[in-house]
Amino acid sequence: MLRNLLEISKIYHYYEKARALEEINLTIEEGSLDAVIGPNGAGKTTLLRVITKLEEPDRGKIFFMGERIDELEPYQIAAKGVIHCPERRRLFYDMNVLENLEMGAYKLKDKDKKEELLDLVFEIFPRLEERQKQRSGTLSGGEQQMLAIGRSLMGDPKLLLMDEPSLGLAPKVKGKIFEAIQQIRNEGKTILLVEQDATVTMEIA
Repeated sequence: MLRNLLEISKIYHYYEKARALEEINLTIEEGSLDAVIGPNGAGKTTLLRVITKLEEPDRGKIFFMGERIDELEPYQIAAKGVIHCPERRRLFYDMNVLENLEMGAYKLKDKDKKEELLDLVFEIFPRLEERQKQRSGTLSGGEQQMLAIGRSLMGDPKLLLMDEPSLGLAPKVKGKIFEAIQQIRNEGKTILLVEQDATVTMEIA
């Protein structure tokens, strides 16, 4: 039986007097791939930032695996397995691919688990294995997005929050990214995806 992994109840968030989120209710089941679709400025990114406490909700409650998390600090939420893959990648551009991936696993103590996760990332993104010693700032846009997703996977997420992973990518590259997202879901990961591109997103979510 599937269980509810994330439950959002009547969340509000304001930017001064402007309402970014108004009475948001959302339930995410374990193992699902769910999408929030809307135009720029609709509050999609704000929703993910509120879930991870990068922004403070003004009202409402958020539960993860039955535990209330909206009163926790961002690092505590991440430690519970809620991992955020942010918009525009935000890589360490002077580090190489492997170093960026290792940064995603900096809190993991189990070396075997780190190796297992690295193998998974290289299975999903063979290009990253080929370029693991290359400085991330010299990668193409598509490769940088692969790296951003791979770094998030290295955190061993129970819930992976993905903020517009197709942003700025060519259609062919965008297709590869969405194939990878589907593969991640098939590995048993729960994903909440926010996107503007409804056409491609609805094919997988």
